[in-house]
Amino acid sequence: MSRRAANNTALDLDRLIHERMRLGIVSALAVNDSLSFSDLKKLMGTTDGNLSVHARKLEEAEYIACTKSFEGRMPKTQYRLTQAGRRALERYLDHMEALIRVTRDR
Repeated sequence: MSRRAANNTALDLDRLIHERMRLGIVSALAVNDSLSFSDLKKLMGTTDGNLSVHARKLEEAEYIACTKSFEGRMPKTQYRLTQAGRRALERYLDHMEALIRVTRDR
């Protein structure tokens, strides 16, 4: 891959996933069947509001799915990665691997 191609590859990165918090959410869900809001919040070390904003963006892109239920009287929000989200993560990782390869080969 040429330097120019590497630059184009960098520009082709999925900006939705490239953001640190969203990449963390998608990555965590890629290795777990599902995670609760509380689990994700703990893993990401973030606030309720920050996690909600980023999770909503991933939901709108249909990269993750959200299920809401109650455990007793307590609301429970559960997230899982969709097929579209898994494909997006795989494309993102392929792009990053290509960039790393070009950078190290120089």
